[in-house]
Amino acid sequence: MMEKADSSKKLYSRLRLWEFPDQYIVEPTDGSCGSSLVISRKDGSMSLIDKLPESSSVPKVRPIFGVVGMLKLLAGSYLIVITEHECVGSYLGHPIFKVSSLKIFPCNHSLENSPAEQKKMETEFSGLLNVAEKTSGLYFSYETNLTLSAQRLNDLGDESKLLPLWRQAEPRFLWNNYMLEVLIDNKLDPYILPVVQGSFNNFQAAIGEDVIDVTLVARRCTRRNGTRMWRRGADSDGYVANFVESEQIMQFNGYTASFVQVRGSIPLLWEQIVDLTYKPKFQIVKLEEAPRVVERHFLDLRKKYGAVFAVDLVNTHGGEGRLSEKYAGAMQHVVSDDVRYLHFDFHHICGHVHFERLSILYEQISDFIERNGYLLLNEKGEKMKEQLGVVRTNCIDCLDRTNVTQIWLQSMIGRKMLEYQLRRLGVFGAEETISSHPKFDDSFKVLWANHGDDISLQYSGTHALKGDFVRYGQRTIQGILMDGWNALARYYLNNFCDGTKQDAIDLLQGHYIVSVGRDMTTPSQKGGGLEAVASFPLALSLVLTGFFFATMSLRQGQYDLRHFFFSFMWAGLSVALAAFVRANGRIFCNRPRLHKPC
Repeated sequence: MMEKADSSKKLYSRLRLWEFPDQYIVEPTDGSCGSSLVISRKDGSMSLIDKLPESSSVPKVRPIFGVVGMLKLLAGSYLIVITEHECVGSYLGHPIFKVSSLKIFPCNHSLENSPAEQKKMETEFSGLLNVAEKTSGLYFSYETNLTLSAQRLNDLGDESKLLPLWRQAEPRFLWNNYMLEVLIDNKLDPYILPVVQGSFNNFQAAIGEDVIDVTLVARRCTRRNGTRMWRRGADSDGYVANFVESEQIMQFNGYTASFVQVRGSIPLLWEQIVDLTYKPKFQIVKLEEAPRVVERHFLDLRKKYGAVFAVDLVNTHGGEGRLSEKYAGAMQHVVSDDVRYLHFDFHHICGHVHFERLSILYEQISDFIERNGYLLLNEKGEKMKEQLGVVRTNCIDCLDRTNVTQIWLQSMIGRKMLEYQLRRLGVFGAEETISSHPKFDDSFKVLWANHGDDISLQYSGTHALKGDFVRYGQRTIQGILMDGWNALARYYLNNFCDGTKQDAIDLLQGHYIVSVGRDMTTPSQKGGGLEAVASFPLALSLVLTGFFFATMSLRQGQYDLRHFFFSFMWAGLSVALAAFVRANGRIFCNRPRLHKPC
C-alpha cells in the first residue's frame, strides 16, 4: 500500500489534517488526488488510504502546509507539521516560504500502559518539544531545493533533477533530516518536505531602466548547531559549531550570478562551561588532536567549495589569544596552494568604532576573491563562469564580530562581487559603484543587517550587536543602548534558558537519541538538596537586597558609627553571596537534561 506514493515526485503543497480519536489523517487538497496518510495515535505507525473513514464523532480539521517529520521518544511518537506559513520571495524563480508556526501532535496513547517512571520521563522529554515549536528561521520550497546553492543546483545531473527534493538535498543544511527518517523508510516522497534553518531576504532596485533583483540566503549546518556558549568549537570529525553558508544572488534580464561565503567556530576541540560569569573561561580539549581535526575540517571545505581562504578575527590576548595561537599552529599543517590562512586582530586594529579599517583586510584577500570568481549563468541557464573558492571567516561567537565585518568584509566582498557582475553585464560603467546609487546602497546595507540579525536571533536569542553600524555605517546612541540591553538579555538566556533550548535542538536533530535504558533517571534524582530548590532569581534578589541595605546603612553612617559598621557588614555579606553564586553556578543555572551540568 505504501508504494502508491512512489508514482509521484511532486510535493503536496496544500494539505488538511483530520484528528480522529485513534488516528491522524493527512489529506492532500492541492488537486493531485493523491492517497491520504494515516498516522496511528497509539504508536505512530503509518499507512496510506484512498478514502477517509467514517466516524461516529466529529473530527477536528485544520489546514496544514507540510509535514516536517516524526520524532520518537521513550514511549510515544510525535507528528510535527507546519500550521502557518508566508511567502517571502523567490529563489531562482521558485516561491520560498517561511514557517510561521509549527505544531506537534502526540501519538502516545500506548503511554497509558507504561510504568509511572516512564510516563514521568516521557512528560519531561516531550516538554522539550514545546521549546522546539518556537524554532525560528525555518524556510522551504515545494518546487526547488533550498539546501543547495545556485552553483550546486546547476551542477546537478539530469537524473538527479528527476529525484524527489529530499534526495537532492545537501544533508548538512537539511534541518529536519533526522525527523524525516520514518517518512523516508515508508517511501512517502510526496509528503517529505526539506526544511532549511537560516535566513532569506531580498530586494529589487532600479538602476536607470534596469531592475536588479538581489537575494541573500543563509543556511545553517545541522552537524553541530546550537546556542551561544552551549555549542563551541569542532567535533572529532571536523564539523564546527554554528557553521553558516551565505549566498548572495543577483538576477537581471535572465542572467543569474551567485557568490558564496562561509563562517563557523574555530575548528579545534574547545568549550566554554556556563558558570554565571559573563565570559566563561575557554577550555581546549585534547590539544594533541588539533592538527587532525583542523585537517579534516579543511579537507571537507575543499571538497565542497574548492580553494579556501580562512580569515581569523580572534583577539591575540587572554583566552582568545591562546585559542588563536593553537589554531594558527594547527593551520601550518594544512596551508597549501588551495588553503590559505590569515589572522586579523579585529579588536586591536578596529577597536570599537574604526570598522572602516577592515579595508586593510580586504586588500589582503582581494586577489584570492578575484581569482576564484563567482557563478554566472546566461539567459539559457548555461554556465559562463563558476566560483572556484570560498572565504571562511571566524571569530569566537561566529556572530557579532563576523556580523560587523559583513558590512566591511563579508558585505564588502559581496558588494565588490555585485559590482563586478553588474559591470560584466553592462549595467554599471567602469567607475560606477553601488555607493553611486544611494537607494540601492541603503537597501544593500539593510539586506546584510537583516541577514545578521536573523542568524543572531537563532544563535543568541537577541539581534546582533553593533547592528546600527551594519545598517548605517556608524554607531548611534540608540544602538549603543540597545547593545547594552541585548548583552544583559544574552547573559540571562545563556545561563537560564539556552541549556534547555540546546537540549531541544539536539533532540530534534538526532544528536541525542532517547532510549529506555539510558533515560530512566530523572533530573530530580540526579541532583538534590539546595540544588533542587535554589534559583537564580532568588540568588539575585538576596544579593541586591544586601547591597540595598548596605547603601542605606552607609547613608546613615555619617551620623552614626553603628550604621557605618552595618554598612560594611551588609556589603560583606553581599560580596560573599555573589562569590558563592559564581563558585556554585551549577546550583543556580538551568541544568539541561541531555548535557553535563553547567
